[in-house]
Amino acid sequence: MGVAPSPNVEESAISRLVLWNIDLTLLDVGRVMRAAYAEAFEKVTGDPLVYLTSAEGRTDSEMFFEFCARNDVDVEPDGDVLAEFMSLLEEAFARRTDELLAQGRVMSGAAASLAAVAGMPETVQTVVSGSTRANAVAKLVAFGLDAHLDLAIGGYGSVNYPKSSLIQSIRLHAGGDGGRPYTEQETVFVTSAVSDVRAARIGGAVPLAVRTGSATEAQLRDAGAVAVLPDLGDPQAVMTAVHQATAR
Repeated sequence: MGVAPSPNVEESAISRLVLWNIDLTLLDVGRVMRAAYAEAFEKVTGDPLVYLTSAEGRTDSEMFFEFCARNDVDVEPDGDVLAEFMSLLEEAFARRTDELLAQGRVMSGAAASLAAVAGMPETVQTVVSGSTRANAVAKLVAFGLDAHLDLAIGGYGSVNYPKSSLIQSIRLHAGGDGGRPYTEQETVFVTSAVSDVRAARIGGAVPLAVRTGSATEAQLRDAGAVAVLPDLGDPQAVMTAVHQATAR
């Protein structure tokens, strides 16, 4: 059940766009994702994926080329090999969607916080994810986290753009045809990754952080987060942070 905003939090209706990172912010399906990466990588390169790299704040396209570098695999840096990897990755992940609930987990308070923020007036929520659209949606649907998100306007790793560009694109186009763009002061990005905090600053969003990834509070603040919460376990605190970020 959602938590209604208290009068001292929501004094007036402020148009806002709330963007959520998925992995290690809303949920954790790292084990399943790593297996899908390994399968797709070996199919497209012919070499096993022995050495992994951190996925925090990265898009799947960035991950592929980092995998190649770490595993000494030479590939042509063109769109064809990347497109093949992305397609195979979606197929590999789709075969493992029944493993998500058994091997993954929802982060504490994620569902309640999404519902609570959805109850704030004039608020639209979506995601900015390094995963492809199909994989990002599958993750959210598996844990029932899609109900309060407009996934049609989200930004995904299906395209080879950095997250900062995805944030800027959503901000400019989320209002739809005839709608005005969301300003930087109206846009919030909630994440657990230092690189995402930096991407928010570049892409024109106010970064809010949660300490559910590997980053410390000091690292997140140094990167530019205006507020750092321990997790999403207190929906009222999440709403307060969103309100204060957009009331600046």
